[in-house]
Amino acid sequence: MALILVVDDEPSMREFLEILLAKEGHEVATAADLRGAVARAGQGPLDLVITDLRLGRDSGLDVLRQVKAASPATEVVVVTAFATTENAIQAMKLGAHDYLTKPFKVDELLLVVGKALEHRALVAENRVLRHRAGGRDAAGEEILGDDPAIAEVRALVERVARGRTTVLVTGESGTGKEVAARAIHDGGRRSQPFVAINCGAIPEGLIESELFGHERGSFTGASEAKPGLFEVAGAGTLFLDEVGELPPPVQVKLLRALQERKLRRVGGSADLPFEARVIAATNRDLEAEVKAGRFREDLFYRLDVIRIRMPPLRERRGDLPRFLDHFLARFAVEAGRPRPRVSPEAAALLAAWGWPGNLRELANVVERAVTLCPGDEIGPGLLPPALRGAPPAAAAAALAEVPPEGLDLQAHLDALERRALEQALARTGGVRTEAARLLGLTFRSLRYRLAKFGIGDR
Repeated sequence: MALILVVDDEPSMREFLEILLAKEGHEVATAADLRGAVARAGQGPLDLVITDLRLGRDSGLDVLRQVKAASPATEVVVVTAFATTENAIQAMKLGAHDYLTKPFKVDELLLVVGKALEHRALVAENRVLRHRAGGRDAAGEEILGDDPAIAEVRALVERVARGRTTVLVTGESGTGKEVAARAIHDGGRRSQPFVAINCGAIPEGLIESELFGHERGSFTGASEAKPGLFEVAGAGTLFLDEVGELPPPVQVKLLRALQERKLRRVGGSADLPFEARVIAATNRDLEAEVKAGRFREDLFYRLDVIRIRMPPLRERRGDLPRFLDHFLARFAVEAGRPRPRVSPEAAALLAAWGWPGNLRELANVVERAVTLCPGDEIGPGLLPPALRGAPPAAAAAALAEVPPEGLDLQAHLDALERRALEQALARTGGVRTEAARLLGLTFRSLRYRLAKFGIGDR
């Protein structure tokens, strides 16, 4: 749960956002103008501020300035019905995490909110790590672990950080691909923003406009020109998460942009130069995607100049105690309680688990245990049922067992898929973007599967 302040001079918009965000489990406060926003911000730290750009006589940019001056860690999202390149770039330079153009879709808003809160958590985590590390180089602080594989990742991050070469980060969902990308950005000492987009979470019809921007009148609803994320990133970093999900037409346009260091907005005729460094990430095997004809070979080689592979947690089990210690400390602080210890029985179960969701799954398990722990020790009963059951290998063998009378394989697989979807939603409190990541799916694929089984219909 996050504490979010909504600033808008339209009562109906304030009420809509308050209801929507509260339904997602957040605590929401509202303000109608700059004075109200500053007064609420002065009552205590906020996790996120969502402010309209035009607030009668006031400006959302003034809200952004004053909130950031009072609490630099607070994320700010600017919403406007009058998007211009100048406004967007100014907002990002003043420290806004992102901006949205009215009218926006609910899924689009929730995606931006989720990313902003995730970034805030990463920043807070980095601050803790910096304190523990005693001033080590910033590029290595975010990437925890002593395993030789992760030490190699850190060394490679440090070597590539100062350049502008395109980097491809690979690895399973939850291994920390975005953490590596941010470490590269921070290690390059870039003052311009780190701009991230999940290529699989944006509808196919909007992804081109999101990346490259559009001109006024280029399509229905394009009432104003809008800069793309390449422009918003300035001389900073554009992080293309799940780049393997890009549709073929956008792959062509991305290839041209990377080759020529120029972009063309949707509906535009002018080529605009850009300075941003591009870092891409994927949990797919792009070489297999190329062979299958789903990803352009020339784009793959353009992205795969330097490759960084983030190893899964099962390949670095020696780092598990360090991550466990880190997450225990982090979630105890967030819960405002003393840090509990882990019983030997629970520790043994954690060590034996296969961690298919990697670090993200471990973080969720620890957060759940810390939240539910009534005393000073986390026992097996506070772990998810799956961790307390049969070992992963035995469980997999049991699931694959064919009874003597036979079985309906499709119905069996459907039941397993439905159960996994329901468990992921339950574990993430119904936040679909997080559930998709936990299952290693794109947001679009998760939405399709939920619709297929009629889960979570609203």
